[in-house]
Amino acid sequence: MNPYGVVVTKKKFVPFAFIAVDIVVLTIRDRQLQVIAVRRGEEPDVGKLALPGGFVKKDEDLEAAARRELVEETNLEVEFLEQVKTYGAPDRDPRGRTISVLYVAVVPDLPEGEAGTDATEALWVPVVELEKMSLPFDHSIMLADAVERARAKLEYSPLAASFCREPFTIGQLRRVYEIVWGKQKYDIDPANFQRKVLSAKDFVVATGEVVSDGPGRPAREYRLGTASILNPPVTR
Repeated sequence: MNPYGVVVTKKKFVPFAFIAVDIVVLTIRDRQLQVIAVRRGEEPDVGKLALPGGFVKKDEDLEAAARRELVEETNLEVEFLEQVKTYGAPDRDPRGRTISVLYVAVVPDLPEGEAGTDATEALWVPVVELEKMSLPFDHSIMLADAVERARAKLEYSPLAASFCREPFTIGQLRRVYEIVWGKQKYDIDPANFQRKVLSAKDFVVATGEVVSDGPGRPAREYRLGTASILNPPVTR
């Protein structure tokens, strides 16, 4: 065995592990944080819900493999994928030693999934429901890691605003944070949240208009500003 992770036999290099990719795609549907899942059509764990993913081809880039698997298994395309973590426990896949790279995407307004290749069904499932299921491989750990990455992303990026139709109110933006962070309505203090949002430079820009947004006085309307990183962040 050499440092590059391959077995050397008479000058031939024999890979000792497969490389795979798995993808967590999150969106807000029916006022819930939901994830696209596929029902496995092959062993191991045939019939179980799992994350979309599969093996990387020998001439394929990792992200390209993730995009291909996502389209093949769910018919979904996303503009941006973020690499989360690599998983390499020796026994994570009963078919043999497999190292998997996890990607996450958080995207608004995604359509229904459409199953293909080795998946018999592709469907949106509330994260809280999928978390309770026994998922194949180490997909439960992957899901938890990806959701935490998405929740952290809301703290330092303007991602949440992409789930609001412009113009939007601070209350509408707060509800996106509540859904993704898994908090109950009004768990986030409205006044404190508004202060954090408005103090983040160029996060939102007031339109000068107001609208009724529930009981109380009319709320000011905003649009997304030019910030790509929130400074200071909108912390949980």
